[in-house]
Amino acid sequence: MALIFDIETVGEKFDELDSVTQDNLTRWIKREAAGNDEKFNVMLADLKEGLGFSPLTGQVAAIGVFDTVKNQGVVYYQAPDSSEQDAKEENFLFKPKTEAEMLKAFWQGATNYQEFVSFNGRSFDVPFLVMRSAKYQIKPTVNLMTYRYGRDRAYGIKHIDLLDHLTYQGAVRRKGSLHLFCRMFNIKSPKSGGITGDDVGRLFDEKKYLEIAEYNSWDLIATWELYKIWKDYIKVD
Repeated sequence: MALIFDIETVGEKFDELDSVTQDNLTRWIKREAAGNDEKFNVMLADLKEGLGFSPLTGQVAAIGVFDTVKNQGVVYYQAPDSSEQDAKEENFLFKPKTEAEMLKAFWQGATNYQEFVSFNGRSFDVPFLVMRSAKYQIKPTVNLMTYRYGRDRAYGIKHIDLLDHLTYQGAVRRKGSLHLFCRMFNIKSPKSGGITGDDVGRLFDEKKYLEIAEYNSWDLIATWELYKIWKDYIKVD
């Protein structure tokens, strides 16, 4: 029994950051731009759009999990300043919570599993979850970063990062996105619904919180389908 997991994140507003933080974030692009205002503005725009990729300047907007045996999932999502209630669509429950509540629920539920599946989870999802949890003094209940090449022999935990495995731990020159792997294996891409990860920040600003949660559920299903391909036709025991 495996648990598929995935997160969506949003960044802080650059213009609302204190001057010291702004200077710290832009120091390197000022150096790279070397007085070229046009280049600086392009790089600054990229920086602002990417603040959600770091737990230092971003937060978790949604955490989704999917039980591969029960064929059921739940997506916890932020819905600040709204009256959204729990909702159900097909095999998923959608539950609005604060970021701290989402993190607590994720780590509590994780204790029921020994096998976890993600796409790029080692490089992004897990470090982000752990750092944001530490902000609220929430301690992880399982170690999802130990023993990269198989099961954690000390705790029995196995985290299968599909991007890691499909690129043979980085040996493949070009990694490929979840969308590209879905396209290759004729899996319905989460991008087919017209939303990408780049839209999450905009949707959050527009208070379209449930749309973010639904997009997260599409990521989970795509990851589950890709996991089955890897397990049946690529993995060698």
